[in-house]
Amino acid sequence: MTTHSPRPVRPGHGLTVADAMEPCDYQIADDSTVDQADDVLRGAHLDYLLVRGHDGRCEGLVTRTGLHPFLTRPRPTERTAISATAHQRGPFAWPTLGLALAAIAMRVKHLAIWPVVDEDGFILGVLTADRAAGLLAAPAPSVLPAARTRI
Repeated sequence: MTTHSPRPVRPGHGLTVADAMEPCDYQIADDSTVDQADDVLRGAHLDYLLVRGHDGRCEGLVTRTGLHPFLTRPRPTERTAISATAHQRGPFAWPTLGLALAAIAMRVKHLAIWPVVDEDGFILGVLTADRAAGLLAAPAPSVLPAARTRI
């Protein structure tokens, strides 16, 4: 006779970044200017933009806060490229990374948003700290179904 007692399920157990990532519809080329990025951020009411290189791969993430020092300088920013700014750069999250581990990495790095890329570095979406925390804290069923008894 084989029986298994019910096991408690930990919230977030087995979840990956792919389960929590969100699409990111707005991107900007790394040779775009700070003024262009600011226009997109303001026009679309965004807090961040993903930055992609000339080859289409993810180069990082730029935020309104990160652009602020360039926009408040007395000299014109119309020629300052995004690549010249101090913006979030890799390494980035990948979809198969465990969500709990990703949440820890984000906490250690003080990241609210983390780009998610494929194995070639192309943008798949973003992981937000709020979304990761919400999924990891979501109540799970208290027990797994018990195994059937064999006689």
